[in-house]
Amino acid sequence: MTHLTYIIAAYGLFVVVAVWFSATAWARMARARRRLAAIDPRASR
Repeated sequence: MTHLTYIIAAYGLFVVVAVWFSATAWARMARARRRLAAIDPRASR
């Protein structure tokens, strides 16, 4: 019996978590930029 199943699951979980963190960070940054553009007086220049 090998540990290949565990290793594949661990790498798969890492990829899923990394993609999830990246997607949520991107969404939060986009939301923050929109909020900043709404209140920034320099945005109208």
